[in-house]
Amino acid sequence: MTNLTDSAAWRALAAHYPLVEPLHMRDLFGGDPGRVGRCSLRACGILLDYSKNRVAGETMRLLRALAAEVGVAERARAMFSGARINTTEDRAVLHALLRDSRESPVCEVDEATRAGVERGLDAMERFSGAVRSGRWRGHTGERITDVVNIGIGGSDLGPRMACRALAPHAGGPRMHFVSNVDGMHLTSTLAGLDPARTLFIVASKTFTTQETMANARAARRWLTGGPGEGAAAVSRHFVAVSADRTAAVEFGIDPGSVFEMRDWVGGRYSLWSAIGLPIAIAAGMARFREMLGGAHAMDLHFRDAPVERNMPVTLALLGVWYTNFFGAETHAVLAYDRRLDRFAAHLQQLDMESNGKRVTVDSAPVDYATGPIVWGEPGTDGQHAFFQLLHQGTRLVPADFIVAARCDHALPDQHRLLVANCFAQTEALMRGRSADEVRSGLEADGLPSGRIESLAPHRVFGGNRPTNTLLLDRLDAFTLGALIALYEHKVFVQGAVWRVNSFDQWGVELGKTLATAITRELESPDEARPHDASTAALIAEYRRLAC
Repeated sequence: MTNLTDSAAWRALAAHYPLVEPLHMRDLFGGDPGRVGRCSLRACGILLDYSKNRVAGETMRLLRALAAEVGVAERARAMFSGARINTTEDRAVLHALLRDSRESPVCEVDEATRAGVERGLDAMERFSGAVRSGRWRGHTGERITDVVNIGIGGSDLGPRMACRALAPHAGGPRMHFVSNVDGMHLTSTLAGLDPARTLFIVASKTFTTQETMANARAARRWLTGGPGEGAAAVSRHFVAVSADRTAAVEFGIDPGSVFEMRDWVGGRYSLWSAIGLPIAIAAGMARFREMLGGAHAMDLHFRDAPVERNMPVTLALLGVWYTNFFGAETHAVLAYDRRLDRFAAHLQQLDMESNGKRVTVDSAPVDYATGPIVWGEPGTDGQHAFFQLLHQGTRLVPADFIVAARCDHALPDQHRLLVANCFAQTEALMRGRSADEVRSGLEADGLPSGRIESLAPHRVFGGNRPTNTLLLDRLDAFTLGALIALYEHKVFVQGAVWRVNSFDQWGVELGKTLATAITRELESPDEARPHDASTAALIAEYRRLAC
């Protein structure tokens, strides 16, 4: 296989870049009245305006040629067909099946597999309905008022984010999430909760995840008052989402309360599975199915839309353009909706765990940048924290701005202010403010010439900072599902371009292995093992201070 940087499409982009790099978006807009129309896409309740990017029509043509040359469409077909594209783990990648539809199927799977997914959804519906209605009671007969999800990574980030986003539709018990092995996370969450009214969801694919199981055992002690006691209480107050039913049952969970995960669902793609049980309990299974429907609609769009009208492909290729040709190292996701305050955190795992790779699927080292650092906070808070760097810093930071046209609260004036801030920031990042404009403003304020020349450099904004704006019709379950799936497919396309396996995560394994060994050493000096000088000194100092 030809190395990516030696491919004809890549070389064409490299030759094109010096022609585009000096252009200012002000001039691109000024010379092209139809730019916005050509650089806008709509799908699944989302309008994508990508006109505020440092691209010309030829840029997009060349980027699409790159997608064709590396076989993005073929790789997508392989994923939807159930091929084992996760080659290092020899697994299929079928999270799209979890939201598939018999009426308009995307995934090509056998009937037994499809029926298994439907049974899983039905089981979620029965259980979430029983908890929400009060039919499921604790071991003393009390109604469940609080649900604590114990998980980490994909077993926490996705459902936590979705529960926050769908908060206006919540009608079930209060939802709490515990992920960190720091004991303060669990103890502060349990403070004030009533054991008789609390349900725990232990979410771990293997049921061996160190942080999750430590928290689960501590929660069991809190519930029962001691190890080995209260088996009946555990069976009414603990359920599990796992691929290892035996381990969950050994923990004390009733076999009928173990919701199955499949090995073809990666953790960061698992909120569509039974990992999404907290969403179903908090917002209702009807809302959860609406979310699945939005994701399925985006799956259809990704599969069927031509490349020039394909939203995930467009976002992905723009990211490749900035990462590999402009040298951008980070990508900001700025949601102007407080309910999406955990969306960037979810995308951090989705993107960085998927494409933070240094070898290709053929095991060859890459000689180009792969996944960017993803970060962000909700607007307008971010404007008063880090936007200074976005506007006048030395680093190029492409950014996605996300906002809903309609609000779900009774303060429409404040929502208009929120939307105005979102639009204003993208305009300011694109336009900037020239030295002449700054001087004119200072002269109008009556400042003396010497002061003007001193202040002007500080008030100049270069502009030409690229942004995408995603305007949602409204943030509801359907558009939330579509939005999440949009970014899933964006990450997939970028992984296909960079020729990496976006579905394994071997980089997290070494730290886990070492942590297990060091834990034993912290407990007993007899377990001492060889370490580098720094780690050995830290272990010794911990023992001195903690003992």
